[in-house]
Amino acid sequence: MATFTKLKSGSWRAQIRRKGQYVSETFLRRKDAEEWALDLERRIDRQEPAVTRKSRDAKRFRDLVALHRQDMAEVGVRIGRSKDFCLTALDEALGALKITELDRERLIKYGRNRAKEGAGPVTVSMDFGYIKTVLSHAAAVHGVILSTEPLDLARIALKRLGLIGKGKERDRRPTLDELDRILTALDENPRQSIPVGRIVRFAVATAMRQEEICRVEWRDFDPRTRMLLIRDRKDPRRKDGNHQRIPLLDVSGYDACEIIEEQARCSSAREGRIFPYNGRSVGTAFRRQCQDLNIEDLHFHDLRHEGTSRLFEAGFTIEQVALVTGHKDWKMLRRYTHLKPEALHTVRAARAA
Repeated sequence: MATFTKLKSGSWRAQIRRKGQYVSETFLRRKDAEEWALDLERRIDRQEPAVTRKSRDAKRFRDLVALHRQDMAEVGVRIGRSKDFCLTALDEALGALKITELDRERLIKYGRNRAKEGAGPVTVSMDFGYIKTVLSHAAAVHGVILSTEPLDLARIALKRLGLIGKGKERDRRPTLDELDRILTALDENPRQSIPVGRIVRFAVATAMRQEEICRVEWRDFDPRTRMLLIRDRKDPRRKDGNHQRIPLLDVSGYDACEIIEEQARCSSAREGRIFPYNGRSVGTAFRRQCQDLNIEDLHFHDLRHEGTSRLFEAGFTIEQVALVTGHKDWKMLRRYTHLKPEALHTVRAARAA
């Protein structure tokens, strides 16, 4: 039996305790509260999931996207840039469809259209992953009655058609000649206001990501212990608060601490960010320099790959390398363990020492 309580604000709170379930909602009018309570009690009797007031009016896919965004904001979970972009695109493409219209045929058609637009298998797979996130969230949190089976079947069909798949793992590493040419060109470019060459060396020395390098601050650098604190490090399971202290080693051919001190001498700064530059600008300068030198298929992120590989070549184990790179899943690091044949001499010498 539902109970109704008038609040000081004049609103009405409806509370339902039925068959071990407890649900409450607040309404401006008692009549609305009574209608909601009666409908919810019937759903509980039919052993259907209890729906929240927010989801009662959710009829189209865009309503479910909005519910997901609102709930994430309420609990303080920040939606990342790539997810935000993808949800917006899904809203535009599928938002007008009723929930019941998201059947297997419609979803397969969407996947085909995305492929025709130029989206690769990985991108289409990400789209379908976010669609499932929105649908599963609506069902689990708000009790919206829907099935994800059509989505699963559409994924299987698109995978067999080659339109959904995993990305190929990049194993591109710059050769010593390529790296020397890039660094020389960057250092000798008088029009280059950002010390991209110094940042490239730091990337190889620390295996840090582009945005991480341009975000670390002087207060997080301890020259005595040769340690650096990276705040909010990228982690698919935690968006914020994932801080990690890493050792600044001198085993990759570049001394990370020495590079920081060089940055201090050139910038005459000991507060704020160590490399106070826009990460995108750094990436753009690196890409243009590679194009000018006719160095193909080399990205700034490949420098993280290079730095990680050099740690293995220096003789460190997977668990030790993870303390530098921040990988939580050691399986992800196995792809970096393919050493250059000549590096075995260095590894053997290190172990003997």
